[in-house]
Amino acid sequence: MNRYATLLFAILFSPHFLSAQVTNQKVPEDPNRPDSLKTWTISGQNSLLFNQSSFSNWAAGGVNSLAGSLLLDYNFNYKKDRWNWDNHVLIGYGLSKQNDIGVRKTDDRYFLNSLLGYRLKQYWYASFFTSLQSQFANGYNYNADGTRTLISGPFAPAYLGLGPGISYKKSDNWKVNFSPLASRITFVNNDYLSSIGAYGVDVGKKSRYEFGFNLQAYRKDEIMKNINLEHMLLLYSNYLENPQNVDINYTMNIFLKVNNFVSANFGIQMIYDDDTTFPYTNNSGQTAYRPQLQFKEIFGAGFTFKFVSSSKN
Repeated sequence: MNRYATLLFAILFSPHFLSAQVTNQKVPEDPNRPDSLKTWTISGQNSLLFNQSSFSNWAAGGVNSLAGSLLLDYNFNYKKDRWNWDNHVLIGYGLSKQNDIGVRKTDDRYFLNSLLGYRLKQYWYASFFTSLQSQFANGYNYNADGTRTLISGPFAPAYLGLGPGISYKKSDNWKVNFSPLASRITFVNNDYLSSIGAYGVDVGKKSRYEFGFNLQAYRKDEIMKNINLEHMLLLYSNYLENPQNVDINYTMNIFLKVNNFVSANFGIQMIYDDDTTFPYTNNSGQTAYRPQLQFKEIFGAGFTFKFVSSSKN
């Protein structure tokens, strides 16, 4: 396991993290309780975040800009007898506009995850997961001369994962799924990106199959009143090629609630994928390619609408 995966795994599973006590934290729901009659629980939030800056005769200088992003984050969870079925839908899209630069993307993603579990003992389940993640629009690298280079697009890439495993679910806010027999298919549904072998597919091909180990972990805590900290970690190791090179996708979000409708969000996302390479200049002065740690940070304040619903038999 590479150093990035080791560090993030330690953050999530360290004894301090597991034993942290939070003021007014709700006691996790025990799936064995006989009075747990709810079958479907739907919860989520819609967030519209924005920021804006404007300058006029400002001695220090500055660029007028306007940015906004929309985030839809929903959970559709089913529970009856020994069966547990968790579904997570995350959709985000954002744009920014700056003078002399124009409109560019700041966020573009969708993530669909489904985890079916059959309870074996207390918090442990036999499980089967499926997941799909991709984006809505083309993505570009912008060059100094004003030109741009296509680097991604709708379903280019897209990642489809599925496989059996074992899951641990203490509550809806603390769960881990281990799948040692997981399949992953990478799609590159773009002729240009396929022709250069982007995202690990063979040149001219539009998909790549992998078989390996998949881990998904989720944790959310109220660290202070009206402040929630959320962690999401995805790890994947391909048995068929360089299994020691673990792919990492880690997201941390901090949600600050002002009132029922106004909130602020701060988030970072780090991705390390051995099949996604970036250009650099080697010791010989030539352009070469290698994987690098990808980093994204988003901060915004705006309006949030939360939705919670449940149904019983």
